[in-house]
Amino acid sequence: MAFGFFKKLKDTVVGVAKAATDAIKTGVQKTAKVLRGGFDLLVGRKLGEAECDELRATLIGADLGPRLAEDLVDKAQGAFKDRAIESADQIAQFLKAEVKKQFPPQDSAPRFADEAPTVILIVGVNGSGKTTTTAKLAHFYKQQGQKVLLAAADTFRAAAVEQLTLWSERVGVEIVKGQQGAKPDSVAYTACEKALAQKFDLLLIDTAGRLHNKKNLMDELEKITRVIKKKVPSGPHEVLLVLDGTTGQNAVRQAEVFTGGAGVTGLVITKLDGTAKGGAVLAMRSEVEVPVKWIGLGEQMTDLKPFDADSFLDAIFGLDSKNTQA
Repeated sequence: MAFGFFKKLKDTVVGVAKAATDAIKTGVQKTAKVLRGGFDLLVGRKLGEAECDELRATLIGADLGPRLAEDLVDKAQGAFKDRAIESADQIAQFLKAEVKKQFPPQDSAPRFADEAPTVILIVGVNGSGKTTTTAKLAHFYKQQGQKVLLAAADTFRAAAVEQLTLWSERVGVEIVKGQQGAKPDSVAYTACEKALAQKFDLLLIDTAGRLHNKKNLMDELEKITRVIKKKVPSGPHEVLLVLDGTTGQNAVRQAEVFTGGAGVTGLVITKLDGTAKGGAVLAMRSEVEVPVKWIGLGEQMTDLKPFDADSFLDAIFGLDSKNTQA
């Protein structure tokens, strides 16, 4: 019974992702403009060294990162030589197809427990949008009919607890919190007890977000994971790393550090609206073996969207998914 329930929720999340195409197009339009402008300049020209430099600069300008940009330029050059690319649309379609190979469809699907509660740990550095993302996830799942509990385990910052408390009231979900300076793992433990006793479907735990290169932060996350397993042996079912998309390659470096020691199962890329750095999502996926699961496209409660590779890549490369194939 529980397995069927969470499978239905998983299918619903995937369906919502596919319905978010228009919002994604709007959110990454600045990145699409940078890429499309660069592609247009190459129409009718052979892809020689000068043109390769221009294409490479275009890709890096959209923050795809030097490694991915170099790989795509090499492949595009080969396609030009074989006359497989002759127009701007074909450039975009070719690059989309190459990038999509790094986004297996099943990767972005959410993970749920076979038996409630599903425990989701939210990690990341301060300023990445971590606490706000926790609240937006609570709102999303509540809209899907789930009984959601929040836990404010970022006990070192009173502002973080206050912020999440305000969000819980706005969203209309319950919250577990401790006194400032309390042990984060004790808050997580209490939250797990409450989630089990009161039959919550989902428990979202917001954690501290100090500098990502401090060993004590990783140790703290490991403690929280251990106490979760004492109450919910199969948890945490997701560890979502929140990254600020506007920081580009710095966010990629953060992803590398966290995925090396925090058991991260998925990435949440925030603040993609208002920036031309949407390519950072692609750079992260090419350099970090962790799937992108959610993207933040604005400040509104509904601006956190499940990640769908097809819709995102169509938007980034300025393509109409109805008329293109990858």
